[in-house]
Amino acid sequence: MNCSHVLLKVDDLHQAVRDFRKLGFTVDYASAGRKARHAHIWFSSGPIVELLSTPPGASLMTVPLNLAFGRGAGARMTRWARAGEGFCDAAVLAGREELRRAGRVVNWKRTKPDGSTTAFAFTYPRNDRTPFLVTPYDPPQHPANVWHANGAERVSRVLVDVTPTERAEFDRITAGGGDFELRDADVTEIRAVVLPGLNRPLDPALLHGAVFLPC
Repeated sequence: MNCSHVLLKVDDLHQAVRDFRKLGFTVDYASAGRKARHAHIWFSSGPIVELLSTPPGASLMTVPLNLAFGRGAGARMTRWARAGEGFCDAAVLAGREELRRAGRVVNWKRTKPDGSTTAFAFTYPRNDRTPFLVTPYDPPQHPANVWHANGAERVSRVLVDVTPTERAEFDRITAGGGDFELRDADVTEIRAVVLPGLNRPLDPALLHGAVFLPC
């Protein structure tokens, strides 16, 4: 299964959107800007980067999150909340049957700033270090044409460190690779995202912990 999106945890979503726009990315809020907690860096195809902020108190909500989103949700979403800024997770595209086999299916809908809606479903597997599963957005959201001033063309690879004990499950969920490039390590985490076409250095002070590599 191919990567749907890479999640980048940020402390202040609105500041992060301003910073990534300064870096030359086109960034769109996923919902109404003032209350939004998600924003997207889109490409015409393939994986996208999702900026994510977590609500106050989320780090203490393991049980409520399990009740709301299934038993794989609490550890994963509290880990996002407790983490510093940087890449915190990845999602893979899957059909509803794959979602059902992996855990509880959650149907979700977002209202975009222009008033249109986006529907999708997701499942959080019990192991919070492996990617979670999401259906394609309905309607499809990849823009026919998108331009980033810094030249970024697409996400070509997601570089991931994986522990030996989690490698088999990671391979099962990602079907052995796809957009992911794996390396054995002591902790399972996303190391970097490769962006072909970058035409300028990216100021680390504006990246909120993200690591983007040119092709």
